Amino acid sequence: MMNLKHLQSFVRVAELGSFSKAARVLDIAQPALSRQVRQLETDLRETLLLRNGRGVSLTDAGRRLFDHGVQILQQVAQAREDMGAERGAAVGHVTIGLPPSIGRRLTRPLIERFRQHLPRARLTIVEGLSANIAEWIASGRADIGLLYNPDAQRELELTPLLRERLCLVEPAPPRGKRTAPKPLPLREIGSYPLILPERHQSIRRLLQTQATLAGVKLDIAWEVSSVPAIIDLVCARVGHAVLNASAVAASGRGAELAVRPIIEPELVSVLFLAQSATKPPTPLQRRVARMLTELIEAPLPEKPKR
Repeated sequence: MMNLKHLQSFVRVAELGSFSKAARVLDIAQPALSRQVRQLETDLRETLLLRNGRGVSLTDAGRRLFDHGVQILQQVAQAREDMGAERGAAVGHVTIGLPPSIGRRLTRPLIERFRQHLPRARLTIVEGLSANIAEWIASGRADIGLLYNPDAQRELELTPLLRERLCLVEPAPPRGKRTAPKPLPLREIGSYPLILPERHQSIRRLLQTQATLAGVKLDIAWEVSSVPAIIDLVCARVGHAVLNASAVAASGRGAELAVRPIIEPELVSVLFLAQSATKPPTPLQRRVARMLTELIEAPLPEKPKR
């Protein structure tokens, strides 16, 4: 007989590559966690993990069990949630991946709605780049995510939610000299020192591709992966950024910045709702996907005037 608790422990250790990290996440003592995995190996008569100084790695048998284990645990969770739905209550656990540029805007209202409408369910929000979130959904580590400009993947079901123009973000001029920001032709962007995320970030890839097609060489002064940090650096006049207007508005520092849409060509970033295409969503996941869609479609709240 395979113990589900032991299987869950093994899957988490394999995901994190470390007994110590998994023990913290599972809130269990590391020796007890090691005993559970050893017992699973004894029950199956297989060595599942190779221990080394840097953590653990999967054996061939471990990789096979990991693939089965993720599916088994998902099916058990889905069965529990379906039973709860039959009783008229959405229960269970859902993990949502949000990109940094929109996480600040959505996290608080999402938690407030979740607490109000789904009091018996549990929510985890993780933040990461779109490529990471797509990976997490494909592997079962996340259930739902928001992705910017994802590549088509057979493991993902993608629904477009929002189209946003990319803009050059720069410090606002002094109050007495402010005028409506003028759009910026892409051919001129090479004259601005830019603060951009690393190359595999979706907006950076879109900008880099279009600049190359237009024969424009970008002046990349700094590479910074954190959107709040990028905005802080622009406010400090360290350089310029390329973001969508909603990321600037959600930062709370919009009054300090000027946002110039990029034109000729117009650069458009598309936000997608992503879910697994290989397994049906649970009732809880469907409810949360609707919440996310409604929040994305809702206008940003206006800041009170001072």
